[in-house]
Amino acid sequence: PGAGAAVLRVKGTRKALAVSLDGNSLYCLVNPYIGGGIAVAESVRNVTCVGARPLALTDCLNFASPERPETMWQFALCVDGIAEACEKLGIPVVSGNVSFYNETNGIGIYPTPIVGVVGLLEDIDHLMTPWFKDTDDLIVLLGETREEIGMSEYLRVIHDRERGFPPELDLERERSVVRCCREAIQAGIIKSAHDLSEGGLAIALAECSLLHPVKPRGAHVGLENPKKIRWDALLFGESQSRILVSLHEGQWDRLKQLAAVHGAPMTLLGRVGGERLTIQSDEEKPMISLPLMELEKVWKGTLPKYFEK
Repeated sequence: PGAGAAVLRVKGTRKALAVSLDGNSLYCLVNPYIGGGIAVAESVRNVTCVGARPLALTDCLNFASPERPETMWQFALCVDGIAEACEKLGIPVVSGNVSFYNETNGIGIYPTPIVGVVGLLEDIDHLMTPWFKDTDDLIVLLGETREEIGMSEYLRVIHDRERGFPPELDLERERSVVRCCREAIQAGIIKSAHDLSEGGLAIALAECSLLHPVKPRGAHVGLENPKKIRWDALLFGESQSRILVSLHEGQWDRLKQLAAVHGAPMTLLGRVGGERLTIQSDEEKPMISLPLMELEKVWKGTLPKYFEK
C-alpha cells in the first residue's frame, strides 16, 4: 500500500504479482497518440518501482460517440500509441475492451484510455517501496527533466488552464531508465524507488517523505538548473521516464556504473533527513521549505474536508 503498484503475494511461493492502472485524459485530449503511449509507460514504471518485471497488459478504452470523426481520430491514435509503446517495451496486450458513447447531452468525455500492467516479482525479498528509509541517504533522479508544463496538474489546479502540449515520450529512454531501476533493486543498490508522474518532482519528493508507515523522513534537495528551465516546470513539470531513488552513499559508484551501462541519465539531488521538505534552487532562498507535519495535514485532510462541504 502507498506504492504506485499493488503487490500481491502468490501463496506458497516466494513470488508476488504487481499490478498498476494508469491513464491521463488531459494528455489524450490534445495528443491521443502520446497520451496512449504514456499510459503504458507510466504503468510499466509503477510495476518496475516495486521490483517487478512487467509481463502483460490489458486496457479499457473510454471514448465519446464514435459517430463523430474527431472521436474516431482520437480512438485510432490512442490505439496506435499504446501499440507502439507495448512493442518497444516488450509487453503483449492480452485483453481489453472499448467503451463508446460516454457522453451527456451531446457533450463527450475526454478520451480516456486506461491501461493495466501486471508484473512478476520473483522473490519478495526484492520488494521495493517508495518512501525514504534512512537519514543521510542520497536522493537521485534517474531520467531527465525538461521544460514541459503543458496539460499538467500544476497548470490545471493552480492556474485553471488546460493548455499546451503534453510531455514528450522517448521510449528508448523509458526502457533504459526502467531497466536500470529494476537491476538496481535486484542488486540491492537502492533503498527506495518512486516514479514521477502527475505533479512532477516536487510532488514525488513530498510523497517519498510522507509515505513511511512509522516515521516520515524529510529531505533537503538542491536543484541545479544549467538549462535555465522555468522554476515551475522544474518543480511541477511532468517530463516522462523519470524515477526518484534513494541509496546509501557507499552505493553511489555502483548506481553510477549501472546507469552508464543502460544509458540512463542520473542526477544527485540531495539527502534524506530532518522534519522538513526543503527544495533549494541556485538562489539563497529555498523555493519550498515546509514541515512534514504541515504537508501531512494537507495530504491526509483534503479529501475528508472536501466531503464536509
